[in-house]
Parts: sequence; C-alpha cells; structure tokens
Amino acid sequence: MNPVWQRSIHIKTLTTPNENALKYVSTDGGLLQEKGAQSVEIKNTDEELLDHAPFPSRVFQQCPGVESMMIGDDFVTINKDEMIHWNQVSPTVIDLLTQHLASGKSTFSPDFFAAKDTADIGYDMDVPKFEYDEDEQEISEMIDELIQTRIRPAIMDDGGDIQYRGWNPETGTVYLKLQGACKSCSSSEDTLKHGIEAMLKHYIEEVEDVVQILDPEEKVALAEFEKLERKLESSRG
Repeated sequence: MNPVWQRSIHIKTLTTPNENALKYVSTDGGLLQEKGAQSVEIKNTDEELLDHAPFPSRVFQQCPGVESMMIGDDFVTINKDEMIHWNQVSPTVIDLLTQHLASGKSTFSPDFFAAKDTADIGYDMDVPKFEYDEDEQEISEMIDELIQTRIRPAIMDDGGDIQYRGWNPETGTVYLKLQGACKSCSSSEDTLKHGIEAMLKHYIEEVEDVVQILDPEEKVALAEFEKLERKLESSRG
C-alpha cells in the first residue's frame, strides 16, 4: 500500500503591541480565508455565529481564557483575558489551528456571513451612512485605496485589521473600525490619530479627522472607564 502523503504545517507565533493578543501565522501557504479577504472578528459570546464557525467554536470551548479572535487570510489573532497566562492558551490554539488547516475544511460554513448580517450581536449597528456626488465618491475611493494599500498592511503586521466605514463630506471626518490586537491595544488612540489620521490628512486635503467606530459593548466599557477616571480624579482633589 502506498503511503499517504501529508503536507507538514508550521505555525509561527508573533507578538503584537497588545500584550494580551498574539498572532498565529500559517507559514506553509495554508489559508483560513481567500487571500486578501477582510478579516472576521468573533467573540466567545457570539453564539449565533459560532454555530456556523467550527474552528473558532473549538478554540473558545477548549481555551476558556480566550475572549475573542480575528481571522485573516493566513493568520488568526487571539485576544485573551489578562488574568490568563499564554502558556495556558497558546499550545492548544496552535494544535487546533494545525488540525484545522490539515483538514482542508472551510473556516466558516456557507450560512456564517448571512448570520453575521442578520444577527443582533452589536456589529456595525452604529455605522454612518453617506450619499456622495461624483466628486465626493472619488474622494471616498481615494481614502479607501490609501487605507488598503498603505495603512492596512502595517496594521495587519501587528495582528490587527482595519475597515473603512465612510467619509462625511460636510465635516471631513473619516470613520474606521479597528479589529484584532490593535482595537484593544493601549496605543490604539496613538495609532488612530498620529498614524492613520496624519497620513490621510497628508495625502487627502479634504480629510479633517478620523473617528473609530465602537461596538455598543465597547462604548459601555469606555464609559465605565471614564467614570472610574473621574472618580479617581475627584478623590485626589
């Protein structure tokens, strides 16, 4: 009997600017999505989506400290609870990722994206909508192209991703959504303002500022953090 040949699969683990996020990269050409596809973010609470995503579902089941993950084309970024050490998470993630790539199965079932578009789970609920004339549409396309070609590759190198959500012609505000490691990184505001905003304003004079779109639960967390800061300031006073 002829032996069955199996492709060896190697996973490289990369650190990110966020100490609670690691990037796991397939170095042998294995893909989790089509090359260049927009990254997909999924949380351990997204039960409606996890029914259609067996690989993320297994990660959340077997790695209790994993809170969310972002799946790119040839990589996955894992975000964990800060109280959990990476040695409790990483070996299992690598094992599950290796098994998944070796299986050749799709990362998402055909119903996943339909469920993502219809499920009331907080994604894209606050995305602004704009109507453009011909000149404004051209500016919007220039912004998107600059993000895709100059900004997104650098963000993805750090285990994150970015989505262009629109441009307000009246105010010059560009709306973006950060994903993965970059979203919860302590330096995300610096990335947004001093990196992304500075580059967009340099190349496109119509851009005045950049705003990050947050999911409702992220807004709640931010509001609670600001409330705590005010309380601490008051106690110092």
